[in-house]
Amino acid sequence: MRNQSAIHSTTILSVRREGRVAMGGDGQVTLGQAAIKHDARKIRSLGEGKVLCGFAGSAADAFALLDRFDAKLQQHKHNLRRAAIELAKDWRTDRILRRLESMLVAASAEATLMIGGSGDVIEPTDGVVGIGSGGMYAVAAARALLAHSTLPAEKIVDQALHLAADICVYTNHDIVVETLG
Repeated sequence: MRNQSAIHSTTILSVRREGRVAMGGDGQVTLGQAAIKHDARKIRSLGEGKVLCGFAGSAADAFALLDRFDAKLQQHKHNLRRAAIELAKDWRTDRILRRLESMLVAASAEATLMIGGSGDVIEPTDGVVGIGSGGMYAVAAARALLAHSTLPAEKIVDQALHLAADICVYTNHDIVVETLG
């Protein structure tokens, strides 16, 4: 994905297990090489509480996208896939939106999607997706925990994010986890 290499300074992870979906993120905000905030909330509830959304990248860009995405969810009666495709189309074709440097992970009871600015809407086969600097560390940890434990989705997200924070300098241990289902 075009923006993946440019986006750092956070870790967002979503995991599905046994009819539940959990999404979590760390709280670190960096400016250059300095950590300037440690308890930011990067997970939001959208679509009247039916969708969880996490963001990585510029906060102002992410909030602009979250507002648009919430409007798309309302417009398409909380159909996550349809709203995500419409947001991705707008994001890719609009001259102003194209410049936004963020990525989103959105999850409902039915689907988990990664949405990017180059028109990408990706649904992971196994229901595990991560974005940001520590995203791939958290995904690897979550997949191992899914395969070798009986932990519920929210515990897997929490533990995987803590493991990612031990490795990634742009991820901290101030973890927030939200659940659906």
